[in-house]
Amino acid sequence: MNHLFSINDLSVEDIHQLIDDANEIIESSESPHLPHTGALLFYEPSTRTKMSFEMACINSGVNLLSFAPETSSVTKGESLYDTVKTVEAIGAEFVVIRHNQERYYDELNQISIPIINAGDGSGEHPTQSLLDLLTIKQDFGHFENLVITICGDILHSRVARSNAQILSKLGAKVQFVAKSEWHDQSLPFEYVTMDEAVKESDVIMLLRVQNERHKQTYQCEDYLDQYGLTVERGKLMKPKSIIMHPAPFNRGVEIDSSLVECERSRIFKQMSNGVAMRQAIINFYINQGGLTYDITH
Repeated sequence: MNHLFSINDLSVEDIHQLIDDANEIIESSESPHLPHTGALLFYEPSTRTKMSFEMACINSGVNLLSFAPETSSVTKGESLYDTVKTVEAIGAEFVVIRHNQERYYDELNQISIPIINAGDGSGEHPTQSLLDLLTIKQDFGHFENLVITICGDILHSRVARSNAQILSKLGAKVQFVAKSEWHDQSLPFEYVTMDEAVKESDVIMLLRVQNERHKQTYQCEDYLDQYGLTVERGKLMKPKSIIMHPAPFNRGVEIDSSLVECERSRIFKQMSNGVAMRQAIINFYINQGGLTYDITH
C-alpha cells in the first residue's frame, strides 16, 4: 500500500495498528523524530486537518515544504500533477493533499512517493475517519454492535462516506439522520429521525451543512429543531453515549451551543487525537519505503 486515498485502502489489521500506534504516541513523552521532508498541498480551506498535520510533522521532526495555491504556479495554470511531480522532484518523501475535485488522485498514478488524501471534494476523508475510530475506541474499547448515527448533510459529506463504510466493516450498526434531499442513495444505510437516534445511539456524530457544495444556500433557521442536537434531545441520550463532530461546527445549527463542550462531547478530543493519528499515519507510510523507526523514540 503506497498511498492513502480511501479508508478502504487499509485492512482491518492496518486500522487497529494505526489506532494502537496513535494511542502509544499519546501515552509517550517522546516523538519519533523522523528525519524526513513532506509537503502539504491544500487547495481548499482547512484549519484542523492542516494544522494537525503540521503539528504531527513538528512532533516527528519532519520538515515541511511550504505551499499556498494563491502564491504558487497554480495561478499560472500549473496542473495538480505537475505541482505534485515538482514536489516529488524537489525531494519530498510524502505529500498530503486536499482538493475540491473528487478522486483527484486518479491523475496522480505516476507519482511514486506516498500520497495521503486529506479530503477530495465530497468523496472521502480517510484520516478524519481514523482519528474518529481512535476516539470511539478510547471510549468503548471496541466497535462491534455499537449504534452510530451520522446526522446532517450526508450527500455532500466525505466524512459521512468514509466513516459509514469503515464503521460498518468493523461491526458497528450505522444509520443516518438527514433531510430527504440530502440522502445519499449510494450508501446502503437506514435513515431514522433525530428523536429516534438520540435514544438508541452510542455515538451521535454530527455534520455541518456544507453550503459551499450546494447549488443554492440552505436557510438554517429551523434546522436545529428538526434535525439537530438540542439540549432536550441531549437529555434523552443513553448514559454512556458520546457526541462527535468533525468540525467546523455551527453553534445553534446542528448542535446547541451548550452541548459543544458538555461532558458527553468528544469534539475537542477528536482534534487532539488528530495530531497523534496523523503522526501514526505519516510514520506508517514512511515505513513502507523501508525506513523503520520506533514511534516512541
